[in-house]
Amino acid sequence: MKIITLASALALLATGAAFNGAAAQALVKVDGSSTVFPVTEAMAEEFQKANKDIKVTVGISGTGGGFKKFCRGEIDISDASRPITSAEQKACKEAGIEYIELPVALDALTVIVHPSNTWASEMTVADLKKIWEPEAQGKITNWKQVRDSYPDRPLVLYGAGVDSGTYDYFTAAIVGKEHSSRGDFTASEDDNVLVQGVAGDPNALGFFGLAYYEENTGKLKAVKIKVDDAAPAVEPSVENARTGKYQPLSRPIFIYVNKKAAETRPEVAKFVEFYQDPKHAVELVKEVGYVPLPEAALKVFQERFKKREIGTGFTGSKVGVSVEDLVKEKLVY
Repeated sequence: MKIITLASALALLATGAAFNGAAAQALVKVDGSSTVFPVTEAMAEEFQKANKDIKVTVGISGTGGGFKKFCRGEIDISDASRPITSAEQKACKEAGIEYIELPVALDALTVIVHPSNTWASEMTVADLKKIWEPEAQGKITNWKQVRDSYPDRPLVLYGAGVDSGTYDYFTAAIVGKEHSSRGDFTASEDDNVLVQGVAGDPNALGFFGLAYYEENTGKLKAVKIKVDDAAPAVEPSVENARTGKYQPLSRPIFIYVNKKAAETRPEVAKFVEFYQDPKHAVELVKEVGYVPLPEAALKVFQERFKKREIGTGFTGSKVGVSVEDLVKEKLVY
Protein backbone atom coordinates (compact mmCIF):
# COMPACT_ATOMS: atom_id res chain seq x y z
CA MET A 1 0.00 0.00 0.00
CA LYS A 2 2.84 2.39 0.88
CA ILE A 3 4.49 1.76 -2.50
CA ILE A 4 1.25 2.33 -4.37
CA THR A 5 0.51 5.46 -2.36
CA LEU A 6 3.99 6.88 -3.01
CA ALA A 7 3.74 6.16 -6.75
CA SER A 8 0.33 7.79 -6.90
CA ALA A 9 1.60 10.83 -5.06
CA LEU A 10 4.56 11.20 -7.41
CA ALA A 11 2.25 10.89 -10.42
CA LEU A 12 -0.01 13.60 -9.05
CA LEU A 13 2.96 15.86 -8.39
CA ALA A 14 4.26 15.31 -11.93
CA THR A 15 0.83 16.05 -13.41
CA GLY A 16 0.53 19.19 -11.32
CA ALA A 17 3.97 20.38 -12.33
CA ALA A 18 3.17 19.83 -15.99
CA PHE A 19 -0.11 21.69 -15.59
CA ASN A 20 1.56 24.60 -13.83
CA GLY A 21 4.25 24.72 -16.49
CA ALA A 22 1.66 24.92 -19.24
CA ALA A 23 -0.30 27.55 -17.34
CA ALA A 24 2.85 29.61 -16.88
CA GLN A 25 3.64 29.59 -20.61
CA ALA A 26 4.09 33.18 -21.82
CA LEU A 27 1.69 34.33 -24.55
CA VAL A 28 2.12 36.74 -27.46
CA LYS A 29 -1.10 37.73 -29.23
CA VAL A 30 -1.09 38.73 -32.91
CA ASP A 31 -4.08 39.48 -35.13
CA GLY A 32 -4.95 41.41 -38.28
CA SER A 33 -4.20 41.13 -41.98
CA SER A 34 -4.79 37.88 -43.86
CA THR A 35 -2.07 39.02 -46.27
CA VAL A 36 0.56 39.28 -43.53
CA PHE A 37 -0.73 36.14 -41.80
CA PRO A 38 1.43 33.64 -43.78
CA VAL A 39 4.60 35.54 -42.80
CA THR A 40 3.69 35.88 -39.12
CA GLU A 41 2.44 32.29 -38.93
CA ALA A 42 5.75 31.02 -40.37
CA MET A 43 7.69 33.20 -37.92
CA ALA A 44 5.58 31.99 -34.99
CA GLU A 45 6.05 28.31 -35.89
CA GLU A 46 9.83 28.62 -36.13
CA PHE A 47 10.05 30.83 -33.05
CA GLN A 48 8.10 28.37 -30.90
CA LYS A 49 10.39 25.50 -31.91
CA ALA A 50 13.26 27.34 -30.23
CA ASN A 51 11.16 28.85 -27.43
CA LYS A 52 8.97 26.14 -25.95
CA ASP A 53 8.02 28.39 -23.03
CA ILE A 54 6.36 31.00 -25.29
CA LYS A 55 3.13 30.57 -27.25
CA VAL A 56 2.32 32.88 -30.17
CA THR A 57 -1.28 33.01 -31.38
CA VAL A 58 -1.97 34.48 -34.83
CA GLY A 59 -5.49 35.50 -35.83
CA ILE A 60 -7.05 36.80 -39.05
CA SER A 61 -9.58 39.59 -38.62
CA GLY A 62 -8.34 41.84 -41.44
CA THR A 63 -6.10 44.88 -41.11
CA GLY A 64 -8.94 47.08 -39.87
CA GLY A 65 -10.17 44.43 -37.45
CA GLY A 66 -6.66 43.92 -36.15
CA PHE A 67 -6.16 47.63 -35.50
CA LYS A 68 -9.46 47.77 -33.58
CA LYS A 69 -8.19 45.06 -31.23
CA PHE A 70 -4.71 46.60 -31.10
CA CYS A 71 -5.97 50.07 -30.18
CA ARG A 72 -8.10 48.53 -27.42
CA GLY A 73 -5.02 46.84 -25.99
CA GLU A 74 -6.34 43.34 -26.69
CA ILE A 75 -3.34 42.18 -28.75
CA ASP A 76 0.40 42.79 -28.68
CA ILE A 77 1.08 42.97 -32.41
CA SER A 78 -1.15 43.96 -35.33
CA ASP A 79 -0.47 42.52 -38.80
CA ALA A 80 -1.25 45.17 -41.41
CA SER A 81 -1.23 45.18 -45.22
CA ARG A 82 -1.45 48.98 -45.23
CA PRO A 83 -0.26 51.76 -42.91
CA ILE A 84 -2.32 52.77 -39.89
CA THR A 85 -5.00 55.38 -40.72
CA SER A 86 -5.50 58.73 -39.01
CA ALA A 87 -8.69 57.42 -37.35
CA GLU A 88 -6.82 54.38 -36.03
CA GLN A 89 -3.96 56.59 -34.85
CA LYS A 90 -6.49 58.68 -32.92
CA ALA A 91 -8.10 55.62 -31.38
CA CYS A 92 -4.72 54.29 -30.21
CA LYS A 93 -3.70 57.70 -28.84
CA GLU A 94 -6.94 58.09 -26.89
CA ALA A 95 -6.42 54.63 -25.38
CA GLY A 96 -2.80 55.38 -24.50
CA ILE A 97 -1.45 52.78 -26.94
CA GLU A 98 1.92 53.73 -28.42
CA TYR A 99 3.04 51.68 -31.43
CA ILE A 100 6.23 50.85 -33.27
CA GLU A 101 5.70 50.60 -37.05
CA LEU A 102 7.87 47.95 -38.73
CA PRO A 103 7.72 47.12 -42.46
CA VAL A 104 8.47 43.39 -42.82
CA ALA A 105 8.24 42.63 -46.56
CA LEU A 106 7.01 43.75 -49.96
CA ASP A 107 3.98 42.26 -51.70
CA ALA A 108 2.83 42.16 -55.30
CA LEU A 109 -0.95 42.45 -55.00
CA THR A 110 -2.18 39.94 -57.58
CA VAL A 111 -5.17 40.06 -59.94
CA ILE A 112 -6.30 36.53 -60.72
CA VAL A 113 -8.69 34.73 -63.08
CA HIS A 114 -9.68 31.13 -63.77
CA PRO A 115 -7.03 29.12 -65.71
CA SER A 116 -9.45 28.71 -68.64
CA ASN A 117 -9.63 32.49 -69.12
CA THR A 118 -7.74 33.14 -72.39
CA TRP A 119 -8.89 36.71 -73.06
CA ALA A 120 -7.68 38.64 -69.99
CA SER A 121 -4.06 37.52 -69.72
CA GLU A 122 -3.14 41.21 -69.65
CA MET A 123 -5.18 44.13 -68.31
CA THR A 124 -4.58 47.85 -67.88
CA VAL A 125 -5.22 49.92 -64.78
CA ALA A 126 -8.03 51.57 -66.77
CA ASP A 127 -9.64 48.17 -67.41
CA LEU A 128 -9.57 47.37 -63.71
CA LYS A 129 -10.89 50.79 -62.76
CA LYS A 130 -13.79 50.38 -65.19
CA ILE A 131 -14.65 47.12 -63.41
CA TRP A 132 -14.16 48.19 -59.80
CA GLU A 133 -15.14 51.88 -59.54
CA PRO A 134 -18.39 52.63 -57.62
CA GLU A 135 -20.20 53.64 -60.81
CA ALA A 136 -19.71 50.11 -62.17
CA GLN A 137 -22.07 48.58 -59.62
CA GLY A 138 -24.96 46.88 -61.36
CA LYS A 139 -23.76 48.16 -64.74
CA ILE A 140 -20.47 46.47 -65.68
CA THR A 141 -21.63 42.87 -65.31
CA ASN A 142 -20.28 41.31 -68.52
CA TRP A 143 -16.71 40.83 -69.72
CA LYS A 144 -17.59 42.37 -73.11
CA GLN A 145 -18.48 45.63 -71.36
CA VAL A 146 -14.87 45.95 -70.25
CA ARG A 147 -13.41 45.57 -73.74
CA ASP A 148 -15.09 44.79 -77.07
CA SER A 149 -12.51 42.08 -77.67
CA TYR A 150 -13.61 40.20 -74.55
CA PRO A 151 -16.30 37.52 -74.87
CA ASP A 152 -19.97 37.94 -74.03
CA ARG A 153 -19.78 36.23 -70.64
CA PRO A 154 -20.93 37.23 -67.14
CA LEU A 155 -18.32 38.98 -64.99
CA VAL A 156 -18.13 37.50 -61.48
CA LEU A 157 -16.03 39.40 -58.95
CA TYR A 158 -14.18 38.35 -55.80
CA GLY A 159 -12.12 40.62 -53.59
CA ALA A 160 -10.76 41.40 -50.17
CA GLY A 161 -13.32 42.43 -47.55
CA VAL A 162 -13.82 46.12 -46.83
CA ASP A 163 -12.10 45.70 -43.44
CA SER A 164 -8.97 44.52 -45.22
CA GLY A 165 -5.86 46.58 -45.90
CA THR A 166 -5.64 44.80 -49.23
CA TYR A 167 -9.02 46.30 -50.17
CA ASP A 168 -7.84 49.77 -49.13
CA TYR A 169 -4.63 49.53 -51.13
CA PHE A 170 -6.28 48.04 -54.21
CA THR A 171 -8.93 50.76 -54.34
CA ALA A 172 -6.31 53.48 -53.81
CA ALA A 173 -4.12 52.10 -56.61
CA ILE A 174 -6.84 51.20 -59.12
CA VAL A 175 -9.84 53.44 -58.42
CA GLY A 176 -7.81 56.35 -57.09
CA LYS A 177 -9.42 56.54 -53.66
CA GLU A 178 -9.19 54.30 -50.61
CA HIS A 179 -12.30 52.40 -49.56
CA SER A 180 -14.10 53.32 -52.76
CA SER A 181 -15.43 50.61 -55.04
CA ARG A 182 -18.54 48.85 -56.23
CA GLY A 183 -20.19 46.77 -53.55
CA ASP A 184 -21.69 43.94 -55.59
CA PHE A 185 -18.83 41.46 -55.31
CA THR A 186 -18.06 38.47 -53.10
CA ALA A 187 -15.88 39.86 -50.32
CA SER A 188 -13.90 38.06 -47.64
CA GLU A 189 -11.05 38.75 -45.21
CA ASP A 190 -10.12 35.08 -45.68
CA ASP A 191 -8.10 34.87 -48.89
CA ASN A 192 -8.67 31.11 -49.11
CA VAL A 193 -12.37 31.83 -49.71
CA LEU A 194 -11.38 34.02 -52.65
CA VAL A 195 -9.04 31.35 -54.00
CA GLN A 196 -11.82 28.78 -54.00
CA GLY A 197 -14.31 31.20 -55.54
CA VAL A 198 -12.15 32.14 -58.53
CA ALA A 199 -10.81 28.60 -58.95
CA GLY A 200 -14.38 27.34 -59.26
CA ASP A 201 -15.73 29.87 -61.78
CA PRO A 202 -14.41 30.34 -65.37
CA ASN A 203 -16.00 33.83 -65.46
CA ALA A 204 -14.39 35.08 -62.24
CA LEU A 205 -11.85 37.80 -61.51
CA GLY A 206 -10.41 38.60 -58.08
CA PHE A 207 -7.43 40.03 -56.20
CA PHE A 208 -5.29 39.26 -53.14
CA GLY A 209 -1.66 39.02 -51.99
CA LEU A 210 1.03 37.23 -54.00
CA ALA A 211 1.57 34.49 -51.39
CA TYR A 212 -1.92 33.09 -51.87
CA TYR A 213 -1.45 32.98 -55.64
CA GLU A 214 1.94 31.27 -55.28
CA GLU A 215 0.28 28.58 -53.15
CA ASN A 216 -2.40 27.99 -55.79
CA THR A 217 -0.75 28.37 -59.21
CA GLY A 218 -2.36 25.12 -60.37
CA LYS A 219 -5.85 26.49 -59.68
CA LEU A 220 -5.45 30.12 -60.76
CA LYS A 221 -4.00 32.34 -63.46
CA ALA A 222 -2.31 35.66 -62.68
CA VAL A 223 -3.12 38.65 -64.88
CA LYS A 224 -0.20 40.75 -66.15
CA ILE A 225 -0.74 44.45 -65.40
CA LYS A 226 -0.10 47.42 -67.70
CA VAL A 227 -0.09 50.99 -66.42
CA ASP A 228 -1.65 51.94 -69.77
CA ASP A 229 -2.03 50.51 -73.29
CA ALA A 230 1.42 51.72 -74.33
CA ALA A 231 3.24 50.23 -71.34
CA PRO A 232 4.65 46.70 -71.17
CA ALA A 233 2.61 44.10 -69.32
CA VAL A 234 4.31 43.02 -66.09
CA GLU A 235 3.54 39.85 -64.18
CA PRO A 236 3.28 39.79 -60.39
CA SER A 237 6.42 38.17 -58.99
CA VAL A 238 8.94 38.47 -56.20
CA GLU A 239 11.54 39.83 -58.62
CA ASN A 240 9.25 42.41 -60.24
CA ALA A 241 8.09 43.66 -56.85
CA ARG A 242 11.68 43.90 -55.62
CA THR A 243 12.84 45.94 -58.63
CA GLY A 244 9.74 48.15 -58.64
CA LYS A 245 8.63 47.07 -62.14
CA TYR A 246 5.26 45.80 -60.96
CA GLN A 247 3.21 48.96 -60.59
CA PRO A 248 0.98 50.23 -59.19
CA LEU A 249 0.27 47.09 -57.14
CA SER A 250 3.57 46.61 -55.30
CA ARG A 251 3.28 47.57 -51.63
CA PRO A 252 4.93 47.20 -48.23
CA ILE A 253 3.34 45.10 -45.50
CA PHE A 254 3.80 45.72 -41.77
CA ILE A 255 3.60 44.68 -38.19
CA TYR A 256 2.70 47.22 -35.48
CA VAL A 257 4.07 46.47 -32.01
CA ASN A 258 2.60 47.74 -28.74
CA LYS A 259 5.52 49.67 -27.22
CA LYS A 260 4.54 48.98 -23.61
CA ALA A 261 4.22 45.25 -24.31
CA ALA A 262 7.68 45.23 -25.92
CA GLU A 263 9.19 47.09 -22.94
CA THR A 264 7.52 45.17 -20.12
CA ARG A 265 7.14 41.65 -21.49
CA PRO A 266 10.33 39.95 -22.67
CA GLU A 267 8.42 37.37 -24.74
CA VAL A 268 7.01 40.12 -27.02
CA ALA A 269 10.40 41.73 -27.60
CA LYS A 270 11.99 38.32 -28.16
CA PHE A 271 9.45 37.40 -30.84
CA VAL A 272 9.84 40.73 -32.69
CA GLU A 273 13.64 40.42 -32.58
CA PHE A 274 13.30 36.90 -34.01
CA TYR A 275 10.96 38.28 -36.70
CA GLN A 276 13.56 40.90 -37.66
CA ASP A 277 16.58 38.62 -37.59
CA PRO A 278 18.03 38.78 -41.13
CA LYS A 279 18.03 34.99 -41.47
CA HIS A 280 14.33 34.68 -40.72
CA ALA A 281 13.36 37.97 -42.37
CA VAL A 282 14.79 36.72 -45.66
CA GLU A 283 14.34 32.94 -45.69
CA LEU A 284 10.85 32.73 -44.17
CA VAL A 285 9.52 35.72 -46.13
CA LYS A 286 10.74 34.10 -49.37
CA GLU A 287 9.34 30.75 -48.30
CA VAL A 288 5.78 32.09 -48.07
CA GLY A 289 6.03 33.95 -51.39
CA TYR A 290 6.76 37.57 -50.48
CA VAL A 291 9.68 39.88 -51.15
CA PRO A 292 12.26 40.28 -48.36
CA LEU A 293 13.48 43.74 -47.46
CA PRO A 294 17.09 44.52 -48.42
CA GLU A 295 19.66 44.09 -45.66
CA ALA A 296 20.19 47.85 -45.31
CA ALA A 297 16.46 48.39 -44.76
CA LEU A 298 16.30 45.52 -42.25
CA LYS A 299 19.05 47.16 -40.21
CA VAL A 300 17.16 50.46 -40.16
CA PHE A 301 14.01 48.79 -38.85
CA GLN A 302 15.95 46.66 -36.36
CA GLU A 303 17.40 49.87 -34.97
CA ARG A 304 13.93 51.45 -34.92
CA PHE A 305 12.67 48.62 -32.74
CA LYS A 306 15.77 48.62 -30.54
CA LYS A 307 15.22 52.32 -29.81
CA ARG A 308 11.45 51.76 -29.44
CA GLU A 309 10.74 54.58 -31.91
CA ILE A 310 7.01 55.15 -32.00
CA GLY A 311 4.79 56.56 -34.76
CA THR A 312 4.10 56.11 -38.47
CA GLY A 313 5.77 57.40 -41.59
CA PHE A 314 2.54 57.27 -43.59
CA THR A 315 -0.70 59.14 -44.04
CA GLY A 316 -2.48 56.35 -45.90
CA SER A 317 -1.91 53.72 -48.58
CA LYS A 318 0.86 55.36 -50.59
CA VAL A 319 0.90 53.81 -54.04
CA GLY A 320 4.28 52.83 -55.47
CA VAL A 321 6.31 53.31 -52.29
CA SER A 322 9.85 51.94 -52.67
CA VAL A 323 12.05 50.38 -50.01
CA GLU A 324 14.17 53.52 -50.07
CA ASP A 325 11.06 55.58 -49.34
CA LEU A 326 10.28 53.34 -46.37
CA VAL A 327 13.73 53.87 -44.90
CA LYS A 328 13.53 57.65 -45.30
CA GLU A 329 10.03 58.12 -43.88
CA LYS A 330 9.97 60.28 -40.76
CA LEU A 331 7.80 58.96 -37.99
CA VAL A 332 4.90 60.98 -36.63
CA TYR A 333 2.78 60.03 -33.64
